Amino acid sequence: MGILNATPDSFSDGGRYTTVDAAVACARRFFEQGADIIDIGAESTRPGAPVVDEKTEMARLLPVVEAVAASVPLPISIDTRRARVMRAAHALGACMMNDVSALRDDPESLRTVAELGLDVCLMHRRGTPQTMQGQTHYSDVVMDIRDFLAERVRVCRAAGIAAERIVLDPGIGFAKDLEGNLRLLHRLDALRELGFPLLIGVSRKGFIGSLTGVTEPSARDPGSVAAALWIWARIGPAILRVHDVGATVQALRVWAALDADLDPNPKKG
Repeated sequence: MGILNATPDSFSDGGRYTTVDAAVACARRFFEQGADIIDIGAESTRPGAPVVDEKTEMARLLPVVEAVAASVPLPISIDTRRARVMRAAHALGACMMNDVSALRDDPESLRTVAELGLDVCLMHRRGTPQTMQGQTHYSDVVMDIRDFLAERVRVCRAAGIAAERIVLDPGIGFAKDLEGNLRLLHRLDALRELGFPLLIGVSRKGFIGSLTGVTEPSARDPGSVAAALWIWARIGPAILRVHDVGATVQALRVWAALDADLDPNPKKG
């Protein structure tokens, strides 16, 4: 899943894809590099990010969605918390909603996703971007998040959202400190046991900076690729939400080839 931020303030690439032409060029590059999904967002959810009103979000997002849908033959996911934005983006060709609030922030979002038959990613988050980094204490970070996601699945199913439409995201970096992020990544198998596909977003995040000392997010791609490979080796196929599609796809293809079972006794001749 290639990240396309139509925002001026996202933590690593804010302002790079705020014009339609730049966004389409990015989406085309993702397609050529081997992306499977493009995730377009118009409201930053980084720690401390200001709230963006619905009108501004739509003005940033919808022209990009329309242009990308017309130019690139890939499914489009929308990173939004608002039901009206979901409807408008779906009308332009988006088929998945990636909601950091797990369909909690907007009381109409559950009905909207069910009615439109959308795929949806439910992410774990505490608080808001302004408050979440002060809410990093858990009795058991893995089980607490597993219980949260299981409950959101129950609510979604009761609202009429089909099980095969649901994807789960533990929300790495959202209301988690370094230890919590690492514990969660080490126990992704516990979330896999819920029986739904996982979407994991580690690309360029703060925990990589903490581990490496690299303060500039855009310089964290090597660490991001290393984390992606480790996740793939740990739990198998998942949706990896990344900034550097080319490097990640290349690394995964090489790793898969090297990891493949080869005939230990090849026939001669």
